[in-house]
Amino acid sequence: MTASSDVKEVVREKYGQAALRVTAGQSGCCSSAPRATSCCDPITSNLYDAGQAGEVPDAALKASLGCGNPTALAELKPGETVLDLGSGGGIDVLLSARRVGPTGKAYGLDMTDEMLALANDNKRKAGIENVEFLKGEIESIPLPDNSVDVIISNCVINLSADKDKVLREAFRVLKPGGRFAVSDVVTRGEILPEIRQSVLAWVGCIAGALEENDYRSKLAAAGFEQIEVEPTRIYRAEDAREFLAGQGIDVDGLAPQVDGKFLSAFIRAVKPSSPKQACCGPTCCN
Repeated sequence: MTASSDVKEVVREKYGQAALRVTAGQSGCCSSAPRATSCCDPITSNLYDAGQAGEVPDAALKASLGCGNPTALAELKPGETVLDLGSGGGIDVLLSARRVGPTGKAYGLDMTDEMLALANDNKRKAGIENVEFLKGEIESIPLPDNSVDVIISNCVINLSADKDKVLREAFRVLKPGGRFAVSDVVTRGEILPEIRQSVLAWVGCIAGALEENDYRSKLAAAGFEQIEVEPTRIYRAEDAREFLAGQGIDVDGLAPQVDGKFLSAFIRAVKPSSPKQACCGPTCCN
């Protein structure tokens, strides 16, 4: 098994287990945490206000394992087509469907059967018709070229072992002028590998967060423009004291190398409205 497929299977298993816990009436948080709420707080807590929470079934809220609220930041418009990469229990898809209205469409893409079953159950409970959940992988999106106005995602791209492919696929399915508007965990500055491994066990439970400038570079390489990385939460070692201590990690010793270097961010980019023209004149590089 390759490293990429190994990561994928770990993600599939973890999120499948989370869906089953929600179906059983429990929190969707990672079972590796010392207690049920440890890995959810502060990464996945308090992301949705009371109004948004009231728009979706309770199971959709419990199954949210994200690090942000892309639907609150993506400025969705009536009639748009939205795609949520790694849609999980469906909370962001259902919220998006309400934003784009009956003339719009919201797709959710997930590779985990248990999450898809939960999402479709939440769709039925919510009574929202302009929603479709697709089975597939974010590295190979099962939609045509130029078919989506907005791509959102909530702390899922960081879990992919091939982020370049994910971003190329996102670019492919977006319409010209389409918007990429995702929440994700990123890192800031140099971090020792052993420190990264310890803390990323907490941030998102399993994560492969990019350094923020690497994220910008990968988006640009995929063809995106107007790239912005806006921090929404900056994590401190104290936030994770209970979880890290439960993993046998010296939190006080770790703090100076961690504080301010792990953050949730809202990442925006735009697919150009028209293809870039090749330069063919003597002054084109001036």
